[in-house]
Amino acid sequence: MKNGISFSIYLLIIFNLLLSSLMADEGMWMPHQMKMLYLEKQGLKMDPDDLYKENGTGLMSAIVNLGGGTGSFVSENGLILTNHHVAFGALQRASDPESNYLQDGFLAANYSEELPSPGSVCRVLLYYENITDQIYDELSDTMSPLERYNAIDKAKKKIVKKVESEGPDLYASIASAYSGNQYYLYTFKNIKDVRIAYAPPRDLGNFGGEVDNWMWPRHTCDFTFFRAYVSPEGHGIDYHPDNVPYQPKVHLDIAKNGVADGDFTFIMGYPGKTYRNYSTPELLFDIELLKNSINERIEYIEFFEKASEKSKAIEIKYAGMLKGLYNGLKNYRGKLEGFEKGNLLTIKKKSDEKYKEWAQQNASDADIVNKIDAYYESVYKPFYWKNRNATSISSFYRGPALLSQAYLLVRISLESQKPDIERDYAYQERNMPGLTQRIELAERRYDPEVDKEYTKFRLNILADQPEDQIPAVLRPIINSPGGIRGWVNSAFQTTKLTDPDYRLSLMNKSPDELRALSDPLIDLAFQIENEVSELRIEGHSVNQNRYDLKKTYIQGLMEMLEGRLASDANSTIRFTYGLVKGYSPRDAVYYEPLTTVKGVIDKDTGEFPFHVPEKLKSLHQKKDFGNYMVPEFGDVPACFLNTTNVTGGNSGSPTLDANGDVCGLVFDMTYESVIGDYYIIPEYQRVINVDIRYVLFITDKFSGAQHIIEELGIKN
Repeated sequence: MKNGISFSIYLLIIFNLLLSSLMADEGMWMPHQMKMLYLEKQGLKMDPDDLYKENGTGLMSAIVNLGGGTGSFVSENGLILTNHHVAFGALQRASDPESNYLQDGFLAANYSEELPSPGSVCRVLLYYENITDQIYDELSDTMSPLERYNAIDKAKKKIVKKVESEGPDLYASIASAYSGNQYYLYTFKNIKDVRIAYAPPRDLGNFGGEVDNWMWPRHTCDFTFFRAYVSPEGHGIDYHPDNVPYQPKVHLDIAKNGVADGDFTFIMGYPGKTYRNYSTPELLFDIELLKNSINERIEYIEFFEKASEKSKAIEIKYAGMLKGLYNGLKNYRGKLEGFEKGNLLTIKKKSDEKYKEWAQQNASDADIVNKIDAYYESVYKPFYWKNRNATSISSFYRGPALLSQAYLLVRISLESQKPDIERDYAYQERNMPGLTQRIELAERRYDPEVDKEYTKFRLNILADQPEDQIPAVLRPIINSPGGIRGWVNSAFQTTKLTDPDYRLSLMNKSPDELRALSDPLIDLAFQIENEVSELRIEGHSVNQNRYDLKKTYIQGLMEMLEGRLASDANSTIRFTYGLVKGYSPRDAVYYEPLTTVKGVIDKDTGEFPFHVPEKLKSLHQKKDFGNYMVPEFGDVPACFLNTTNVTGGNSGSPTLDANGDVCGLVFDMTYESVIGDYYIIPEYQRVINVDIRYVLFITDKFSGAQHIIEELGIKN
C-alpha cells in the first residue's frame, strides 16, 4: 500500500468507516449497548440513562412482549397501546357473525365491559443478564455435536426452572446472541389476563388491506388498546372477574406536539428475527426457501379464499390464516426483488472475501465460509427438506387443524412419560397451560368440512413430492383402495376429535390409552411421531454442528470489528433510532414523510379495503379535528416515515420522540425496506408508523372514547 500503510491497517480503516454508518442506521441494539451510540449527539433530549434501569424504572420497562408483537403501557392502570393487526387474533377469537368485532370494532365503556382475550399474554421485562459462563461451564471440547446440544439444553432448563421458582408469575427465557457466542437470561412478569378495551373498525384499523401492505403513501389507523389485569394481590393469573387492572412501575406519556420532517425518533420493541450477519451460503439457501414459500403461499391462499366464500363464519375463522399468508407473500417477493436491486449476493461475497483476508492475517479460521458452504450442501440442506416434509403435515401453524390437534395430544402423552428436565422444551410442565389453551381455542380457527378438504389438499401436495421425499407414513394411505380422498373421508367420519371437550379429556391419557382408542387421526399422529422422533434426534446433531460453524464465523466478525457489531434480532428487547424522513424509491419520484386524513378520503372506493366510514368523511368535511390538526397541513396527520429499522415482532412498538414520549406506533415497512432483514440500504430503509395524532383523533372524535383520552392524560 502507498505511504507504507499495511493491508491490515487499511482494512481496519475501511471497516471503521463502515462501522460509523452501521451504528447510526443499521443496529437493533441491546439495552446495555445503547451507551456506545452517543444518543444525545444524535438528537435525544432525555437522559439516556433513563432508557433502561436494572431496577425496572427505566422507560424500557413500559415496553411489553405480547407474544409475537409489542405493546406499551400508556397509563398507570395497565392500558396497553399496540397494533390492530397484533390484536387481530384476539378480535377474531372473540368474533362471530352476530358480534363481528373484526369488522365493526369494539369499545368498552368501563372496565367491566372489556373483552377477555384467552390466548393473549403480556410479558413485562423485569431484568436481563449475561449468563454465557453458566452455559459454557457445562461444555467441553471433547463433546460431540449431540452432546453439546443436550448439555446446552439441560443447562438452560435448569436456569429457567430456578428463576421461575422464585415467584408465582415469573417467566424466564434464554436467548443466544451472536450465534451462541453469548447467552442472555430474560426474566418477565407473566400477565395472562389481557382484555380488549378498544379497537377501531376494520375499515380504519386495516384500511388499505393487502393492497397497501408494505406500501407508501399509507393511511392505516393500525392501533388497538388492550388492558392487563392481575389478581388483587398483584399476581399474573388467568382471567377471573375479581382481577384488577395492573399498575406498572412505568408508563409512557403521549407526545403533545407530534413529529415533523427531520425530527429525532427512536423505537423500543421485540423484533423477531433478522439475518444481517449471514454468510453467503446461508443467504443462498434462504433465497431458495423464499422462492419455495412464495409458491406454497399462492396455493394456500387460493384454497382458503375459496373456502371463505362459503359463509361469514368460515371467513372469520380463517381470516387470520389468510392475513398471515398474504403478508408473508408480499414480504418475500419484496425481499427477492430487493436482493436483485441491491445486488446483495455480490455484496455478501465481497464481504466474505474481506473477512477471509482479515482472518488470514489474524490467526482466525480463514476457511470458515467454505466450511459452512460444504456443510449446507452435503448435510444441512438434504436434512432440512426431509425433515420439513415429515413435520409439515402436523404443524400447528400451517397443518390441518384436527391432525395437528391429534399430533399435539400424542406428543403431550409421550413427553409426559419423561422427567420434566428431559422433556422437549415445549412440553415441559411450565408450558402445559398454553398447550391446553391451544386445544381449547382451536374451535375458533377451523371449520370441520374445510379442514377435511384441507387435509386432502396437504396430503396430495406431499404425495406429489419426489419419491424419496414422500414421508413413509403417507405411502400406505396413497396405496389404500380409496387413496388419499377415501382415507380422509373415512377418518373424518370416524374420529371423535371434532369435539373439543373430548380432546381436552385426552390430555392426561397415556400412550397406550390413546392407541386403544383406535382413532384414525391419532393413529396417524403416532406414525408421524415414530418417523419424526428419529429425525428430531438427528436434527439436534445436524443443527448444533451448523450453530458451531456459524459461531466461529460470528466470533471472527466480532473480533474484526472489535465487538462493535449488533447481534441479529432474536425476539428480545432492542433499541433503534432514526429521523423522520421521506425517500426516493426510483427516478423522479420523492415521497414526503407524512400523510394526512385527506389521503384516506381520497382513497375511498366504497368497498373494503378502501371503504371510508361515513362518520370520518363527515368529520373531515366539517374540519371537526379537535386539537389534533396540524396548522401547516390544515388536517390531521395519518402516518409518517422514519429511518429506524424493524422487523416482524416490532409491530405495535411505540415510536418515541426526542423527549421519550409516544409520537407514533410502528406497523409496517416500505416495500423497498423489507430487504432490511438481511441488509440495510440507508437511502431506502423506512419504517411506517401511524401518527399518534390520528390514533387520538379516531379514539376521541370518531368513537367518542373520552374515558380513554382522559386516561391517557390528554386534556382538550
